[in-house]
Amino acid sequence: MTALRGKEIDSFLARPDPSRPIILLYGPDAGLVRERADALLASAVDDPNDPFSMVRMDGDELAAEPSRLVDEAMTVPLFGGRRAIRIRAGSRNFASGIDTLSDMPPKDCRIVIEAGELRPDAPLRKACERSKSAVAIACYPDTERDLARLIDDEMRASNLRIAPDARTALTALLGGDRQASRNEVRKLALYAHGAREVTLDDVAAIVTDASSLALDTIVDNAFAGRVSEMETAFAKAMAAGIYPGAIIASAQRHAAQLHKAKLSVDEGRSESDAVEAGFPRLHFSRKPLVETALRQASSDRLLKIIAQLADAAFDMRKQSDLATTIAQRALMSIAVNARRRG
Repeated sequence: MTALRGKEIDSFLARPDPSRPIILLYGPDAGLVRERADALLASAVDDPNDPFSMVRMDGDELAAEPSRLVDEAMTVPLFGGRRAIRIRAGSRNFASGIDTLSDMPPKDCRIVIEAGELRPDAPLRKACERSKSAVAIACYPDTERDLARLIDDEMRASNLRIAPDARTALTALLGGDRQASRNEVRKLALYAHGAREVTLDDVAAIVTDASSLALDTIVDNAFAGRVSEMETAFAKAMAAGIYPGAIIASAQRHAAQLHKAKLSVDEGRSESDAVEAGFPRLHFSRKPLVETALRQASSDRLLKIIAQLADAAFDMRKQSDLATTIAQRALMSIAVNARRRG
């Protein structure tokens, strides 16, 4: 069974084993999946932008003809050199192509597969874990130790120090998506350029909550009744490999906070005060949509949404292959009903 854990992952990423050219990266942290994929592909070919060296394939399209993967992996470049194949896995199964390649592993060709969360019995995960020519690497949200290393790396690259209280506050705002976290730290370093040390004031001025950054746009637009904006943001999230369950979990938290705020409004509190109390540390850019959602929904309606989202989360666990469809329908229902009440 070739599923890497802990330090094995760091060792493999630093020096990929040429005898295992098929690499599956999966998990809820889409940013970490992309970051690791980018690194593996950059080291696999001389020029990642060369279409003769780098081939990009869509997993759902590949599922209709898995043998295409074998043909592409065995193709000898016209001008020689190394090749790589980047596959974005969807909801359809192309594991038979992996099974074929496990018996005849390609030479001078690295195959990197990016996927969202996969159950242990998912065909793609099982195929890669049982193959001697493949590895499966789970990409879960960063721990405090991971975040500390990320912060140190970026501060060192910018020739900056960070004050202890600023580090504590920054760590609390990161996590969930590696790429979003790294972007926030880099933005902070750019803001503090020319200074010797990053302070708590710098963090408060520039850093947003990166742990939910990738999900806020979807959830805020859904509850505010902005259907087309929600659909666009949801499509981008799916293309980026974000697990639909993470979006529904974020929507559940949002609905609970809205319900708490609505009860405060029903008791005579102003909408602005209710939002501040119900949504601590809410970024100013989100406030208009949250206030719109609060005005449009009754407390009874929010209770129904909470129950609806709980059903969606349960259905997604039972039918993981339909997770994207279930999540999209639940969010669409919320958005359409909110618009009707607007």
